[in-house]
Amino acid sequence: MLRKLLIAMAAAAMLAAACTAGDGSSPTPAATTTGSPEPVTVTVWAYWTGRELREFTATFDRLHELEPWITVEVSGGVDDAKLNAAIHAGSPPDVAVSSDMNQIPNLCSSGAWQDLQPYIDRDQVDMGQFPASAVAFTEYGDVRCAMPFTADSYGLYYNTDLFAKAGITSPPKTWSQMTADVKKLTVFNPDGSIKVAGFVPWMGYYETNPVTLGVPAGATWYDADGKSALATDPHWAALLQWQKSLVDFYGADNLAKFVAGQGNEFSGAQDFQSGRVAMNLDGEWRVAFIQDGAPDLHYATAPFPVPDDASDSYGIGQIALGIIGVPRGAAHPDAAWDVVKYMATDTENLVYLGNVVKNIPTTFAALRSPDLKASSAFQTFLDLYADPASTYKGTTLIGSYDVTVFQRFLDEWQSGQATDLQAGLAQTAKEIDYAISQT
Repeated sequence: MLRKLLIAMAAAAMLAAACTAGDGSSPTPAATTTGSPEPVTVTVWAYWTGRELREFTATFDRLHELEPWITVEVSGGVDDAKLNAAIHAGSPPDVAVSSDMNQIPNLCSSGAWQDLQPYIDRDQVDMGQFPASAVAFTEYGDVRCAMPFTADSYGLYYNTDLFAKAGITSPPKTWSQMTADVKKLTVFNPDGSIKVAGFVPWMGYYETNPVTLGVPAGATWYDADGKSALATDPHWAALLQWQKSLVDFYGADNLAKFVAGQGNEFSGAQDFQSGRVAMNLDGEWRVAFIQDGAPDLHYATAPFPVPDDASDSYGIGQIALGIIGVPRGAAHPDAAWDVVKYMATDTENLVYLGNVVKNIPTTFAALRSPDLKASSAFQTFLDLYADPASTYKGTTLIGSYDVTVFQRFLDEWQSGQATDLQAGLAQTAKEIDYAISQT
């Protein structure tokens, strides 16, 4: 375990190095002058590919109409490693797009992405147009180095045909209701193996993980002092005891075999789309995948159930943000800010992407736009994102290493190898705190 920790810390150090200027100089503050009307080509690097990249690129036609002197050149399929390497080498794009909000602490604290606050202040951009959680996760250490750009939220998908067959008339809202429904919906083969699972509680199955489950459970990752709260917040123990009760209903070995046979998440063979599971925890993008790959599937969506003693919190869920920023060393920082501001705040642009890519628009104006084509299934996720209690796990300088450490314990917990829950949570918290102390 120590060797794995050292490897992870080395990776974190490499990221920090990639986010630090090669000559050791301080990051250049964002300029506060007005963008030049002289023709300029702004380079944008993004992670999208294929159809999504084409739709993303098309949004800049509108920007060119609004600001004719700006031409945007988009490169797709660029991951964070390539972005960080380009920044370190002094050859970054003007605008960077990332899907990993866990990078924010390193990007902001190192100056790898420039502080946008001078631009925000100059142009009087109202950050209240975004949900508070979206604003909170685009800054670190009083440096706002990113803006929100599209979002994800997570909720429950359920097969209405299977619900009707089992005599269930509405989605579960609490854990006890979920447990009862799982037992009604699950079908076993004659040999005892699982034919149809009511819900798969296995941590690591598709989008079922401690991050997506933790938010509706009311569990917090860190306390006010920045220490891991896995052992001190009782919501974690309650969540894992409930989760393990569902694992035990199936049998750990039996469920592990079922999980091993899961279909590819991004194909028509995905288990919910194929009818292999009756309920599934997933993001809003599944609506588009079902429309494309399983158009005859009868389903609906709802928030994920909450603890029985917190039923009034029903309607919250985990959210995640796409982020955009201006890297240190950008050739055209002022024009780059114009592009970032357009991407983050232009209602027509955000609505267009919401309609064609099926990610969630990040501003309240776009969420409420009459032009946003939201089916009832998709509306669930818009509401989840807009709920002020919906949030993310919290970000630190160790990135997603906290999830990696926690998942190691969860693998032992759900398989039955670990039986002392509180001791396991305490040891996991200790490892996370140590990792943070080394940053």
